[in-house]
Formats: sequence, C-alpha cells, structure tokens
Amino acid sequence: MISTNDFKNNMTIQYDGHIYQILEFQHVKPGKGSAFVRSKLRNLRTGTIVEKTWRAGEKVEKAIIDRQPMQFIYNDGDTYVFMNKETFEQLEIDKSQIEYETNFLTENLDVVVRFFEEEILGVELPEKVTLKVTDSVPGVRGDTATSATKDATLETGYTLQVPLFINEGDQIVVNTSTGKYSSKA
Repeated sequence: MISTNDFKNNMTIQYDGHIYQILEFQHVKPGKGSAFVRSKLRNLRTGTIVEKTWRAGEKVEKAIIDRQPMQFIYNDGDTYVFMNKETFEQLEIDKSQIEYETNFLTENLDVVVRFFEEEILGVELPEKVTLKVTDSVPGVRGDTATSATKDATLETGYTLQVPLFINEGDQIVVNTSTGKYSSKA
C-alpha cells in the first residue's frame, strides 16, 4: 500500500479494479477543510486519461509493472509476434491491444513489453524510429516560401505530413509519441 502523499509522476497504482499510471498530481491545502491530492491518471489497459481527487493520506495499492525488452519479429494477420532476445521465447499480442504502436513496428525493432502479473498491458516503442516512405506525391518546385507539407505513406501503412523535399524511397525519422515527422534519416 502507498499513501497519496507519496505519489510520484509515472508511478503505477491499482485502484477500483484498474491499473493506472500517474501522469501528474498536485497536493492542495485549502484555507478551509482538509488537504487533498488532485491527480491525472492513465488507465494502462484502455489508454484513457481520468482525473481523480484523493483525500490526503488515503492509501492505494501500488501496481508492480514488469518491463521486458523484446524484439518485434513479424505480424500474422491480426497477431503480432515478439521475441525475448535472451530466452528466445516468443509472445503473441493481438492487434487490438497495440493499435497505435502497429503504425511504427518494423521487423527486428527493439521494444519493451509491459506486463502486470501475467497480463500484457502494451508495448513501449523507442522514442524515434526510422521508416521508409513508400508513397508520396512529388513536391511542387519553387514552393519553399512557407514550411509547406504534403502527405506521405510509410512502409507500415501509416500516413503523416512531411516537408516537400521528402520523396518516395527516402528514409525518415518519426517521433513515435506524437506520430510526426522528425527529420530525414
């Protein structure tokens, strides 16, 4: 058990049958009444963000999240297969659990798989990944006065905005947390 007075950002807790990661929190001591803790939490199963107010000193269960480094091997329809690089044990994760992450998964990409007891909570991607542009309309020559962008489709099927000088076949670096173009590789 942990007290709400000991909250820290990124700490994981169990509450009301769910597992949450603390995104931010604030201790509030009003002039009248008792102190409380206002928090913003991410549900690690659904990804939804909720706000919760706690009484100061209220106890909650700490959730121990196991993080295992793994390598993405391949996808077989709606099943994505990962391998533990030390034990060579393979793990299958359904696409519905990692919908957003599939936009950036390429063969042999090193990721971290999060577990709570035996339950798979999801996949943590590297901050940036390098992907190949498979489809992009040619940029208009001379259109450099503004920071104009165009659509580009990546090898994973993900579509994003890129600068006009990016062409089909180019390798680009994409920020996985925002899903946006970062730089040319």
